[in-house]
Amino acid sequence: MTQMHRVEYTALSEAQVERALAAAAKPSGVSPLSRALSGRSLSIATDDGPSFEYRFADDELTLSVDGGRRIAAGYGALTLNHITLISHLIPGTLRGYVVIIDEDTKLVTVFEHWFGGEIWVSGAGQEQQTLRVPREVQREVYFGYLADANQSAPQARMARTNRAEGRGYHWRQDNGAETLEFFPSKSYSNFVELTRFGTQMSFCAPSDYIQIDEKTYIYQRTECEFSGTMTIYVFDSNRVEQIGVRLGFDEQDRLEYYLFRGTGEWLGQMAQYEAFGDTAGPVVTGPNGEALPKGARRVFRPKRTFDAMTNSEVAALAAARTRPFEPTHLTHNSQKTSAYLIGKPFSLRWDNGLLVEYRIDAIDRLAWRANGGAWQTETYRAWESAPDLIMFAHFLTGAPDQDCHVMVADFASGLATLLHGTMGTAYVGNEASVTTVFGVIEAEGVQSPTHLRHRLTDEIVGRALTWNYQPGLTSMHLYSTPTSVSWIIMGDDGSGGMEWSGAASYVKIREDIFLCYWLEEASGSPLGTFLVNMKTMHNCGVTYSCKRDEGLRLSPLGAHSRHTGQFDTRRFFDVSSDGGRFEA
Repeated sequence: MTQMHRVEYTALSEAQVERALAAAAKPSGVSPLSRALSGRSLSIATDDGPSFEYRFADDELTLSVDGGRRIAAGYGALTLNHITLISHLIPGTLRGYVVIIDEDTKLVTVFEHWFGGEIWVSGAGQEQQTLRVPREVQREVYFGYLADANQSAPQARMARTNRAEGRGYHWRQDNGAETLEFFPSKSYSNFVELTRFGTQMSFCAPSDYIQIDEKTYIYQRTECEFSGTMTIYVFDSNRVEQIGVRLGFDEQDRLEYYLFRGTGEWLGQMAQYEAFGDTAGPVVTGPNGEALPKGARRVFRPKRTFDAMTNSEVAALAAARTRPFEPTHLTHNSQKTSAYLIGKPFSLRWDNGLLVEYRIDAIDRLAWRANGGAWQTETYRAWESAPDLIMFAHFLTGAPDQDCHVMVADFASGLATLLHGTMGTAYVGNEASVTTVFGVIEAEGVQSPTHLRHRLTDEIVGRALTWNYQPGLTSMHLYSTPTSVSWIIMGDDGSGGMEWSGAASYVKIREDIFLCYWLEEASGSPLGTFLVNMKTMHNCGVTYSCKRDEGLRLSPLGAHSRHTGQFDTRRFFDVSSDGGRFEA
């Protein structure tokens, strides 16, 4: 599978973007475009933005902004019920507009969009900097109305909202594109491309949600950190229909500029955690509460802020500063450390041929040896998530890749699963990798199964769970596909906020108990491992990371959970299992 954060997108220049836009006189489309505006003139007033004077022909328009000179441009339009969506570019520029009109109320939302411009980026320990990313579409949103000299201005407006938060949809566009789209935040969204990439990757993008009426909404996302493509659509939540526009460059640097219609399916609704009656959209400011410049929005840009290290730098740092089981911000709600393994000699026989023997005489120190080799001691931690079900972890001191073993051993069934973590990939020295290995326990009083194994599962796919690590720190996990997860940082008001996604895997250990991991690929790059017990709603686990200012760490984590909901998405994926039955 293609790594989700390493789809190669060319750093296009503004000149390349401008040439591509010059060749696109108007948006294309599969469905017939609307001619309902032909012959009409519209005056649009906005609250904090420009005024617009439009005159429409069949597929061309003229436009004057704030009383300036008239500009001729091609355009495309679609209608959905009483809503008209118009899209056009400004010839000779990197700019354009998407105009959405409610013909019943005469209210209007205008998206001004442009390629490039400055984006601001800051990471931990880094000064804020501004960058230019020509292929990324920026946008500014204006709310207004159709001005009529014979009528007073309406008081109502379309408005940002959280009323769409928590929803999930399956969309099929008229051009064949098919997506799963989830709205777990009021400022971000999560989407799965079922056709464009043909994989089980999920992506996150900063998003706008605007309410037109009780059933009709506007959704916008920009695929920041990836292609930079902008998608805007209006959707009817009763009929599950959409009209929209897509503008940007694909992975082969081809311009996509088209209008689309789509039909969909509602997949479910997650719980919201704002106060009852709070339907407000986000008030977006900078990290310190400052106002943002035109078009700016808070965007998680981990690829640009990650402090990458080489393999040799990692090895030197690990030798100087390895920190097993020091607490972090994820440790406060950890489960009590278990003494279950003390005095129980046992071996774990893994299906990859590795046999590891253990002798444990203390709650924090163990001895191990592999395949009859020399014994060595390590610091470890263990937790008993359910009776006779132990999760434990330790470093493999001296291993070439700063290896660690994170294991779940079920002494009732005799089954075990290993998450073998290593540090360093073909891309980055301090990026974690993980391999899942199934096996059995060999110990006095434990019957080792011959064929049965733990197995990969999709049972948790579509679920969303909140995890409270300490007062004031809660994230929500959306297990969007069998191989990826997104995490949403919850705001002080209970709303979903910033969001990102990473590679993941889920192993069924017992009924309602799952071993999961998330891997923050190219984005800080730690490995998070945790055992989910749906009966206690309290997890246990460890994070494995290497950062220049922290050293090599294997740190305990624990959080209290709430079940937020489940989307009907398992049917969209195939899960190939390495578990279940094992043939010797």
